[in-house]
Amino acid sequence: MTARTSTSQVKAIISTTLTDAQVQAFIDTATLVVTTNLAAKGLSDELLETIEMWLAAHLLSMRDQRVHARAIGDVSFTYQGQTGLGLDATLYGQQVKMLDTTGTLASLGKRRASVTVFSEADSAA
Repeated sequence: MTARTSTSQVKAIISTTLTDAQVQAFIDTATLVVTTNLAAKGLSDELLETIEMWLAAHLLSMRDQRVHARAIGDVSFTYQGQTGLGLDATLYGQQVKMLDTTGTLASLGKRRASVTVFSEADSAA
């Protein structure tokens, strides 16, 4: 599977000290997710490339969480993102949700509700 984005594109939107090989691992995962879930949805190649770039940055930032707030006195740090929030956990993931106009990636991992209705005729049988 060929990546649509590159390490330099990802590094242009997220500051990291990771090597290109390490960043490539996140790109490879983003490529798999985008190809599997969005390639047949009618989005342009350019949009798929952009989504892949932001998704790779999201995955990378989940590994190396970003400081969202800090205090100098008595040293306090608050990190961006929370587990269990999916793409909402990072600003990069929120960008992915905005770019994916199909809503497909936002719905990944969410439980789907189902309802089974029985009629009285079913219970009498």
